[in-house]
Amino acid sequence: MEASTATPQTSTRAWEPWFQLACGIVCMAMIANLQYGWTLFVDPIDQAHGWGRAAIQTAFTIFVLTETWLVPIEAWFVDRYGPRIVLSFGAVMIALAWVVNSYASSLTMLYAGAVLGGIGAGSVYGTCVGNALKWFPYRRGLAAGATAAGFGAGAALTVVPIANMIATSGYQSAFLWFGIGQGVIVLVAAQFLYPPKFKIAAPKKALSLPQSKVDYQPSQTLSKPVFWLLYAMFVMVASGGLMAAAQIGPIAHDLGVANVPVNILGLQAVALTLAISLDRIFDGFGRPIFGYVSDRIGRENTMFIAFGTAAVMLLLLVYHGSNPVVFVVATACFFGVFGEIYSLFPATAGDTFGSKFAATNAGMLYTAKGTAALLVPIASIVAAAYGWYAVFAIAVGLNASAAFLALFVLKPLRSRFIARSAVEAQSGTATITGRQSPAH
Repeated sequence: MEASTATPQTSTRAWEPWFQLACGIVCMAMIANLQYGWTLFVDPIDQAHGWGRAAIQTAFTIFVLTETWLVPIEAWFVDRYGPRIVLSFGAVMIALAWVVNSYASSLTMLYAGAVLGGIGAGSVYGTCVGNALKWFPYRRGLAAGATAAGFGAGAALTVVPIANMIATSGYQSAFLWFGIGQGVIVLVAAQFLYPPKFKIAAPKKALSLPQSKVDYQPSQTLSKPVFWLLYAMFVMVASGGLMAAAQIGPIAHDLGVANVPVNILGLQAVALTLAISLDRIFDGFGRPIFGYVSDRIGRENTMFIAFGTAAVMLLLLVYHGSNPVVFVVATACFFGVFGEIYSLFPATAGDTFGSKFAATNAGMLYTAKGTAALLVPIASIVAAAYGWYAVFAIAVGLNASAAFLALFVLKPLRSRFIARSAVEAQSGTATITGRQSPAH
């Protein structure tokens, strides 16, 4: 019997990163309805139980906070045990969450479903983004952007079927069957996800992106000023975007444009409906596009362009928000540059703190979304006292400040930080973090 002459695999196959990315996008699409499809259920739940919109919407707040703040813990398990087990757990949680919602006969039960959904969505989100960062160390912007785009695209694919089932069979059936279906798809896709076993080869055309030579542990990442600068910038930009997303209906009504017919390049609808539709489309496309651009021209340069554009669009709303066409175009462009925070910040974290603990480090940074969400109610208070134009003006200041911080503070600070990491790696002072395990 002849000895085998097969050569063992020593490098990543060309198709593997793209297959991993595709599986991650599918999983992200399956959790999109937990956030973006929720609005379809609010009124039917209220009609069935009479709990009131405010009480029902508290479940959504609980979901967002749970989904956001638990991501670092879930991502830690990803870095330690791999994506498969965490994704499988997340699949069970998102299915169980909507099954609980379908049987919820009290607000307490509805809130329990929100907690389960937040745990499940956070498990899937943190896992898929973290895994993408590891498989695409030289295209992190594109990978994180495409993965995050799946989070919005999934709702676009299923919002009509869910609305139809609610109308024909009741919201309970929609919760039950879509919950089970989404959970099963994530569970199946989870079995195909794994971290890279070998070092990812650099592209033939080298990209001039500064990257850390050290894989910093989460505890070390938290001690770095550059992390907290990124965190502050994330909060500054996210607060304005989340405020706009949560309040776009009241804003449109208060500005008197909500029900005004608008025709833009053949697209005709009342201003609020058209704005919401275009906002989702621009948000979805903006994430991978800006991620791709940042892979070419640098993270901070792209941040400056995106945050600066957001400030300009908000400034347009300050002076011309009562014009329905301006309202639609400005909000669409704003969301087109807002969604990129979910691609640029994870990619920047991966570049700055290394690949090995990328899921946990990016997850810690992602909690800035939860911090920003806590600031959103302040917008309503300011609007009640001074009007929405004051809210827009504050958001202009935050976005403009973040843009200048990116270019004139973050860029030189991160450059010096990465240069020091190269010295640490060469001198051996980072042995506990710089060593790359075979599994990564």
